[in-house]
Amino acid sequence: MLSPPDDRAPIRSAPAMTTPSTDGGGPDARQYDAIGARYVGAVADSASNAGYERPATIALLGDVAGRHVLDVGCGPGLLSAWLVERGAIVTAFDASVVMADLAKKAVSDRARIVVADLSKPLPFAADRHFNLVVASLVLHYVEDWTPVFGEFRRVLAPGGAVVFSTHHPAMDWVHAPEDYFAVKPVTETWFEGAGAIEVTFWRRPLHAMTEAISSAGFLIERLVEPQPVPELADRDPVAYEQMRTKPRFLFFRLRATL
Repeated sequence: MLSPPDDRAPIRSAPAMTTPSTDGGGPDARQYDAIGARYVGAVADSASNAGYERPATIALLGDVAGRHVLDVGCGPGLLSAWLVERGAIVTAFDASVVMADLAKKAVSDRARIVVADLSKPLPFAADRHFNLVVASLVLHYVEDWTPVFGEFRRVLAPGGAVVFSTHHPAMDWVHAPEDYFAVKPVTETWFEGAGAIEVTFWRRPLHAMTEAISSAGFLIERLVEPQPVPELADRDPVAYEQMRTKPRFLFFRLRATL
């Protein structure tokens, strides 16, 4: 999905006017519809995406040629395009109609793009069909991970893997200094383009992540706190140093238990 722009300027930490529902609901698609095409240019080449998150996610995917891949929360389709260019058979979805339309433009007819809510069952995804499920910076927009990972387990083929990235709990601790263990909605105002955009996500402690993973029948194969790509040091030395020394995102590769 989306990461904060590199120059994001958080204004407040509080439940948003468009707070996700407390029954485990997913992101309010309206906030991503509002971001729309204005965000694509920035996210394609930004330090946190091009120099950090995407390379770290891709490093966990392995060979995708001929593999059936479910791209969860595909946003404007940058990762979907990377996957199809390397021979993957891609189904991708996003809650935002605007983002799904951008993804369709990015992949043309080379992938199936669906509008769907991650927090609900995915009727378009067949049982045991996908060799790989990848969720890039989207799970922190969902309150309750347990049914989400249950769906991932349902659609994953034997021997398949789940790869996902999310906010690092140490980065988000600033939003709950009084209680690290709280799972709570947070609103940030991102200064982006001509105006400010309010975006809401859920911060959570590490144990809440691992409990949701294990309760759905997954084992953590790899847990990665990556470094930015070396070339970012020349292109954006300030961002490089920040990401080199301060945790930002956390990356998982999962396998289903037998």
